[in-house]
Amino acid sequence: MASAVITPAVACKVGATLGEGPVWDAARGCLWFVDIKGHKLHRFDPASRALDTVAAPEEPGWVLPLRDGALLVGAKAGVHRCANGAFTLLHAVEPDMPGNRLNDAAVHPDGSVWLGTMDNTEEAPSGGYYRLHGGALTALSPDPMVITNGPAFSPDGGTVYLVDTLERAILAAPVGADGHPGEARLFARIPEGMGYPDGPVVDSEGHIWVGLFGGWGVARFAPDGTLIERVEFPVANVTKIAFGGADLRTVYATTARKGLSEAELAAQPNAGDLFTFTVDVPGLSPIHPAI
Repeated sequence: MASAVITPAVACKVGATLGEGPVWDAARGCLWFVDIKGHKLHRFDPASRALDTVAAPEEPGWVLPLRDGALLVGAKAGVHRCANGAFTLLHAVEPDMPGNRLNDAAVHPDGSVWLGTMDNTEEAPSGGYYRLHGGALTALSPDPMVITNGPAFSPDGGTVYLVDTLERAILAAPVGADGHPGEARLFARIPEGMGYPDGPVVDSEGHIWVGLFGGWGVARFAPDGTLIERVEFPVANVTKIAFGGADLRTVYATTARKGLSEAELAAQPNAGDLFTFTVDVPGLSPIHPAI
């Protein structure tokens, strides 16, 4: 367990309906994240504490900085390139399933982008995972889910962690030489009363951090699936974390107002804001997509 109690603080007032997808941009020293239901990309500068916003044409599930300064954005219809606020569709994803949208993504150490889809009404098991590599988008093999989250990768890239949110399950699968996952196994299950697992990330020791939607915090699991730490938040819906700062020990966490009643929102005035705390074990260095 942690040697000291971690108390997250508000890094920036956002009020996001569904804050998600935080990712550290080491080249620019800033954090990118999205408000899916608000159709917004956000850029937070820790030095100035400024928050800049770009309007997205569709629901943006995730954002990843590219080497050339542009952004790769997973919006509802597919993968887009965003430069100077203009969006260009690069790859349509599931054009035959208009009820689905893109939800989360991560970059494998080989530079490929793995992304997930989900039913936008959160009812049908129509979500799947895809790999974008060398300009080609290929479907991956895990069974369909209602809400996919992640993936996240072990430090060596040999294991992928996939989240089946409504089943409260975190799955693990080996990554083969062909860049595709092998058979998935149950890695950990979030207990009843601890919320639903949301976005996962992995730190430099190979521990998996998972946001707890409706669970008032984030959980940290050892590589063997043992729950070893939980950081409590003053808001119910914590969606995902990212490691940032020069030493990658500054954690940023996105949160959401989605699904909260007026009374709950009144009791949680910082719901939807960006939070921060520090950790002893740093995260992994960000990897640029190789597209």
